[in-house]
Amino acid sequence: MEKIDLATSSLRALNERLQQQSKVTNEKQWEVINPRGAHAIAVGLNAPLELLIKGSTGYYCAGMNQHAQITVQGSVGPGVCENMMSGSVFIEGDASQYAGATGHGGLLTIKGNAASRCGISMKGINIVVHGNIGHMSAFMGQSGNLVVLGDAGDALGDSLYEARLFIRGKVSSLGADCIEKEMRSEHIEILQDLLTKSGTDADTADFRRYGSARKLYNFDIDNAGDY
Repeated sequence: MEKIDLATSSLRALNERLQQQSKVTNEKQWEVINPRGAHAIAVGLNAPLELLIKGSTGYYCAGMNQHAQITVQGSVGPGVCENMMSGSVFIEGDASQYAGATGHGGLLTIKGNAASRCGISMKGINIVVHGNIGHMSAFMGQSGNLVVLGDAGDALGDSLYEARLFIRGKVSSLGADCIEKEMRSEHIEILQDLLTKSGTDADTADFRRYGSARKLYNFDIDNAGDY
């Protein structure tokens, strides 16, 4: 295992080594200590490596991740996993704003709470939050799944497209064009798979599904007040 200490090594050097992993070394397991809230740790990875970050990070941790499996033993700042493409990221603490924003694929698991705009403009990513999420989460969510074991803040799913939202707790309010929808067998299968992969034995029967009412896809003067 390669062990990098950010107290003595630069962030630039760390990211360069991780990004070139598949070209310059066959080392698959990496450990980062003393992250001390540094920003943009482990961005742009594109190899099936395993990375353990022992401590909390700043903004944009694991951005644009592809293939890598990343665990953060702490909390993360804004924009964790922004534009994530594949792989898996597990956050043992809390996440700040817009976790998983614009993500295209992969699985982001947050053991604690996530702040506002979790999953904003999600494009295929799967996000599982064991705690609560803040307001405007899944705003303009296009595809993928957002699973929340706790409560959701105001304006959930505002201007939603085809992303699926599974909420176990209370929803403060629904955003424009977001409605509660039937939980069919295919949705239960999707939900159960994500619960299992994210390490929880929660019961699928306790969740409700929310999605788009599909009234804002095209401009309609009768719905002008909702845009």
